[in-house]
Amino acid sequence: MSGGRLKIDLLPAGAVVAAFQVMDAVHDGVLDAAHTVCAYWYGKSKAASLFGTGPVFGASSPAMLGWFYEGGGAELYRELTQDQLGLNVVGMLGFPMPAQPFGWFKGEVNTAAELNGFKYRTVGLAADLLQSMGMSVAQLAGGEIVPAMERGVIDAFEFNNPSSDKDFGAQDVAKNYYLSSYHQASEQFEFLFNKDTYEDMDPDLQAILKYSVEASATANSNKAMRRYSADLKWLQEEAGVTVRRTSKDILDAQLNAWSAILPDLLTDPMFARIVESQKAWAEQVAYYELMNAPDYGLAYDHFFPGKLAL
Repeated sequence: MSGGRLKIDLLPAGAVVAAFQVMDAVHDGVLDAAHTVCAYWYGKSKAASLFGTGPVFGASSPAMLGWFYEGGGAELYRELTQDQLGLNVVGMLGFPMPAQPFGWFKGEVNTAAELNGFKYRTVGLAADLLQSMGMSVAQLAGGEIVPAMERGVIDAFEFNNPSSDKDFGAQDVAKNYYLSSYHQASEQFEFLFNKDTYEDMDPDLQAILKYSVEASATANSNKAMRRYSADLKWLQEEAGVTVRRTSKDILDAQLNAWSAILPDLLTDPMFARIVESQKAWAEQVAYYELMNAPDYGLAYDHFFPGKLAL
């Protein structure tokens, strides 16, 4: 699009800094740009995790990407990063991820009580949530998960989706895969740019970056539908993985846990403002989504009877 005026050197994860140091590297200008998730820098402010791993008020991930661009989320993000934390970055969100699976377990888990004492990997506010449910949480980057599972540092984990989980070998260390969870049900990828680098660009190059991020939401969503479903099928049929939906008992417990941990978190004024904005958006937008959507499960069962029961 830029006619050769804009070139991006794509570096593999960890080539310059570790996963949780990406925000600092972009802030310092060590990296000009990065592709990450907000939960990885929530140590700077727990409010960061609201842009991905926060409480779910009934709105889907695409709806919450809409909140970022049409509901005031982008300005709250700018205020948090630039004004409150003094970070020299410009950030955008793209690709509304499907709800992340509850994850990989060595055995079957059916109730919230059975989760007590599990050593579990997750990130961001999901760590606060699951710790409050009795799990012992380790916040690890993706490449550290399977080795930690093999060494017994953790005994259950989530990462993101059937494709990424398959690619790093989750099926080699656990055979019980639980889909559906409220711990990261409305997350997007984060695209970071060093603010000085971004503002030094000509306006048309800035626009190319901005709308490339927007285009990535469509491109990644389309690819995810193909890859995630195909890799889930492979995990079941070729790798011997048992795939289940997370039980209603555990899902109810997650929602109750969100309600229990929120009051203390809301004492942070910035955190409270973001939650208030998200709740107002979700109350309006999710109402429309849920009232308008037909029961797709009913239609699926009509044409492919019995499969969902598996």
